[in-house]
Amino acid sequence: MTIRKFVPILQWLPDYSKEDLKGDLPAGLTVGVMLIPQGMAYAMLAGLPPVYGLYAATLPLLLYAIFGTSRQLAVGPVAMVSLLVATGVGALADPGSTAFVQYAILLAFMVGLIQFLMGVFRLGFLVNFLSHPVISGFTSAAALIIGLSQLKHLLGFDIPRSHLIHEIIGNAIAHISEVHPATLILGLGGMLVIMGIRKFNKTIPGSLVAVIAGILIVAVFSLDDKGLKIVQDIPVGFPKLSTSLFEINDIQALLPVALTIALIGFVESIAVAKAMQARHKGYEVDSNQELIGLGLANIGGSFFQSFPVTGGFSRTAVNDQAGARTGMASVISALLIILTLLFLTPLFYYLPKAILASVILVAVFGLIDVKEAGYLWKTDRRDFVMLLATFIATLTLGIEQGIAIGILLSLAFVVYKSTYPHIAQLGRLPGTNEYRNIVRFQEATESEDILIIRFDAQMFFANTAYFKEKLQKMEAAKGEKLKAVILVGTAINSLDSSAVHTLEDIVEDYKARNIAFMVTGVKGPVRDIMCRCGLMERIGEQNFYMRIHEAVDAFDKMNSSENQSDAVRQKIATQTNIIQPDIR
Repeated sequence: MTIRKFVPILQWLPDYSKEDLKGDLPAGLTVGVMLIPQGMAYAMLAGLPPVYGLYAATLPLLLYAIFGTSRQLAVGPVAMVSLLVATGVGALADPGSTAFVQYAILLAFMVGLIQFLMGVFRLGFLVNFLSHPVISGFTSAAALIIGLSQLKHLLGFDIPRSHLIHEIIGNAIAHISEVHPATLILGLGGMLVIMGIRKFNKTIPGSLVAVIAGILIVAVFSLDDKGLKIVQDIPVGFPKLSTSLFEINDIQALLPVALTIALIGFVESIAVAKAMQARHKGYEVDSNQELIGLGLANIGGSFFQSFPVTGGFSRTAVNDQAGARTGMASVISALLIILTLLFLTPLFYYLPKAILASVILVAVFGLIDVKEAGYLWKTDRRDFVMLLATFIATLTLGIEQGIAIGILLSLAFVVYKSTYPHIAQLGRLPGTNEYRNIVRFQEATESEDILIIRFDAQMFFANTAYFKEKLQKMEAAKGEKLKAVILVGTAINSLDSSAVHTLEDIVEDYKARNIAFMVTGVKGPVRDIMCRCGLMERIGEQNFYMRIHEAVDAFDKMNSSENQSDAVRQKIATQTNIIQPDIR
C-alpha cells in the first residue's frame, strides 16, 4: 500500500495539465456560484443563520479534494442532511440559538468521526442494509417535509416548527388568512425563474439569478419595510477556529441522528460518485476511501463552524456538465466561497428569505420519486410495500423513526428470504441430460423412484428446518416408490454446523429406510467443510457426482443390478422349493 492509496490527490495532481485546468476552472466557478445561494438556503433549512452554509462550503470541499476518490463529486450542504440536522438538533435547542449552532457543529464532528472509522475499518458494506426501496420511500417523504417546512418563508407568516406533515398542513391552513402577498409572489417568481433557467440551460446557475433579482427587487421597492423578511447582516470573514467542549450527555443525545446522517449522507454521495465514475473511466471510486474522505471533510469542517456535508446530486451533475476533470474544481469552488466571505457578504443584506425558500423547494422536487413506486408495484410488490411503509412512517412518525422502520423492514425481508429460500424439484427435459424445475418446465419429466431437489441458498441454522419440511413434503408425494434422493448443491455456497447435523440426520434416516442419498455439483468450499466434519464419509464418496444425469445413471445401473440379483435369488429359492420334496 502506498501513500497515494490513502491520499488520492497524489494520483492526479503530479500529472495535472493545462487541459485539466480548462475544464476545472469553469466547473469550479459555476458550482461555487451555485453554492452561494444553496449554501445559505440549506443553512436556513437546518435552522442555522445563512452564513453557516457558506462556512460549510469552504474547508470541507478542500479536504474532500485531497482525500476523496471521485473527481467530479461536489461536496457541500444538501437538503436531506440539512433537514436531519434540524430534526436532531431541534430536540435539544431552539433553531438559530447559540446552543443550536454549537450542537450542529458537534454533529458535524460526530458524523465525520463515524464515517472516518467506518472507512478505516472497511465497513462501507453496512450501507447495503439501506435498500433502494427504503431510500426512495424515505427521500420522497423527506422531500415533502422539506418542502412544507418552507411554507412559512413562502407564505410570509410563522408556522409552528414540526416534522410531521399533518401538523404542518394543519397549522398552515389555520393561518392562511395571514398570507403576505408580496412574499408569496416573490417566492413563486423565484421558483419559476430557477425552473425556467434549468430547463433552458442547466449550466446557468438559476438560483443565483433568482437571488440577484430578489435582492434588486427588495432594494428598489423597499419591500423589507412592508413586512417582507430578509437575511439582513451576514458576518464578514473566514470562520474562526471552533474548539467548544461538550458533555457526554450531548453526544449521547445526538448519536442516533449522527448515525443516520453518516449513513444517509454516504449513500447519497456514493450513489452519485459511482454514477459519475461510470462516465469517466480514468479512475476508480473506492467506497471505503470515500468514507474516509467524507469523514475528514466533516471533521475538519467542524473545527471551522461547519454543519454536516455530503456529496450533492444537482451540483455534481452541473460540475460534470461544466467540464470538471479533477478535484481541482472543488478547490476553485471553495476559494470562490472564501472570497465571498471575505468581501461580498454585505451584498446579500436584502436577500429575501422567500427566495432562499424557492431554492430549497425546487431542489427537493426532484427527490420525490413517483416513477419508482409505480415500477415496484409492477415488478416487486414486497419492495413496493417497503417503499410505502417507509414513506408513510417518515411522514407520520418523523424522519428518524421513518428511516429506522425502513432499515428494520429491509432486515426483516433479508431474514425472511434467508429463512425461506427457493427450493426446486427437478425433472429431465426430454431427449437431453438437462434437469429443470418441474413447476416452470411442464415438459420436464420426473422419475417415479428418484427425487431430485435443488436448494438455492446457503444452508445454515435459519433455514435447515424449512429444508427438512420441504423435503418431507416432496418425499410424501413420491410415496413408497421412492428409492433415491439426489441433492443438487450447485447453489449452496456454505454450510454451518446446524446444516451439517441436519444432513447427517437425513443420511442416517435414509439408510434406515434403504433409500439412496446422492449429491451433485458441490462447490469446493462446501466439499471442504463436508470433508472436515466427516459428512462426506457418512454420505460416501461414491455418492458424489459432478452432474445430475451421472447420479441418475449410476442409480439406475445399481438398481438394475439389485433387481437382477433379486431375480436370481428368487429363482434359486423357487428351484430349492421344487427340489426339496424329492430330497425328503
